[in-house]
Amino acid sequence: MCGIVGAVAARHVQEILLEGLRRLEYRGYDSAGMAVLSDDARLNRQRAVGKVAALEEKLEGNALKGNLGIAHTRWATHGRPSEQNAHPHQSGDSLAVVHNGIIENHEALKGELEAQGYVFTSETDTEVIAHLLSREFTLAQDLLQAVQRSVALLEGAYALAVMHRAQPDVVIGARKGSPLVVGVGIGEAFLASDPLALLQVTDRFIYMQEGDVVRLSQGGSIELFDAGGERVERPAQIFEHGDGVTSKGGYRHFMLKEIHEQSQVIAATLEGRLGDHQVLVNSFGTDAEQLFQGVRQVHIIACGTSYHAGMVARYWIEKLAGVPTQVEVASEYRYREVVVPEGTLFVTLSQSGETADTLAALRFAKQRDYRGSLAICNVPGSSLVRESDLTLMTQAGPEIGVASTKAFTTQLVALMLLALALGRVRGANGEHAPIVQGLRELPGVINQVLALDGEIERLSMAFAEKHHALFLGRGAHFPIAQEGALKLKEISYIHAEAYPAGELKHGPLALVDSEMPVIAVAPNDELLEKLKSNLQEVRARGGELFVFADESIRMETNEHLHVLRVPAISEALAPIVYTIPLQLLAYHVAVLKGTDVDQPRNLAKSVTVE
Repeated sequence: MCGIVGAVAARHVQEILLEGLRRLEYRGYDSAGMAVLSDDARLNRQRAVGKVAALEEKLEGNALKGNLGIAHTRWATHGRPSEQNAHPHQSGDSLAVVHNGIIENHEALKGELEAQGYVFTSETDTEVIAHLLSREFTLAQDLLQAVQRSVALLEGAYALAVMHRAQPDVVIGARKGSPLVVGVGIGEAFLASDPLALLQVTDRFIYMQEGDVVRLSQGGSIELFDAGGERVERPAQIFEHGDGVTSKGGYRHFMLKEIHEQSQVIAATLEGRLGDHQVLVNSFGTDAEQLFQGVRQVHIIACGTSYHAGMVARYWIEKLAGVPTQVEVASEYRYREVVVPEGTLFVTLSQSGETADTLAALRFAKQRDYRGSLAICNVPGSSLVRESDLTLMTQAGPEIGVASTKAFTTQLVALMLLALALGRVRGANGEHAPIVQGLRELPGVINQVLALDGEIERLSMAFAEKHHALFLGRGAHFPIAQEGALKLKEISYIHAEAYPAGELKHGPLALVDSEMPVIAVAPNDELLEKLKSNLQEVRARGGELFVFADESIRMETNEHLHVLRVPAISEALAPIVYTIPLQLLAYHVAVLKGTDVDQPRNLAKSVTVE
């Protein structure tokens, strides 16, 4: 989504900032801007609506010359896409700031600042920060202190880069809830929301921690302060990965690369959307809280993999928010008589935002009496995003492999945020704090699952000569079993289907024999004992079982029972984690069978025809 670049250098910084913005374009944005302090300490700014190229065009005839500057790409939340709302924001002609995140108490702060004579010229929450910083600088006469005093008054999430003409050799950065890294140069220092933005100037980074404030000064000086204002040292780390988001980056296939990117893109999807103990409702847009307050039912519409994400979300929304939820395949939705209960939120899911059936369903829904529409999507500026009342952008980045992996798990994360947001608005906060903490820890757990890749590759050898497979799951893991079956059939061309494990006796058990592997998802939840009974039914009929089980479950591997132990995770978030070993299984089976993993036959990445 939004992107920050800052530089304190021994050379003019315009091109460094521009290149940083170009490297952040994959995140999605609708405007871009830059401010540079000139050698005579004048603050010069240029902003443009649209792509970075539009900003670059403006700068061609009016270069911003100076050794210190900040830049930003913005995705609109508070205020429409416009030059007036684009960053950097200024307070007078002295101070400039760029900001990622959402300030929840901006309205109260704005009222206070207006009463003190500050004049607002944009619709954004960020301009509140600019004037607040200006007020505190007047009192402290020091930019570091002004930032420290200001952030203590902010509620929500932020990453900031700030400069002031009265201190023309300093850029201050601060973070809470939104990432910010410090790039360590030779006699230079940089800021960015993503290391990829700075790989053209350095591969050494200091990852700021929650509540940190940093002062970058001419000559490359870097001073870090923790949330309590104490000076701290944080180690610089070498960034060892390539920055080509559309290259394979050393992986054999795009699909494998994208599977291994899931911890970082999930972290990016959570960026700026979590408060201390709850989701920030305004992550869904300025009007989200008011709209959500009237929601009495949810309709989720999607296709393919996105439909499976919606099916998981039904369990979450009903449990965490107490809102009845209905999930439908987009291609079927508009060909029946739809009953829309009062207060129904219409939710669409699409990686591309151009899926023809989903887009047609949205247009069909607009003719009916829905409370409002929400698009969860990976492509800003897409038709689905433009035509919906609210949007929540996933941050999967470009996904090249046709079989969706990281787009699916980021959709699941976004849907969990929706469930928590609806629950927060409805006052159902009891179970939310542990889940929010679990979301913060989720990228680390995913990295533990990815470390099982070698074990999963060995398991995949049992599938090389098979023609059929059956996937089983219960509760929210039945849709995960469906997604696992879809991945296997998409790229290995093995016929696979999924069933709720409790339905085995109602037909699928007739298919079980030694030639059809049965894959089961077994988290440690309230349905575990029932699932174990279902698995015994398979074993009693000579079936070969492959069980992905919570590491705390006692289940021993033997000749016909293969157990892969998955790191423990809370029941609420387990569907996200259990998706990943199924993706890896499908990938390795496809490699063994010699199929075209990234471009399987007859399929396209974005289905833009009905």
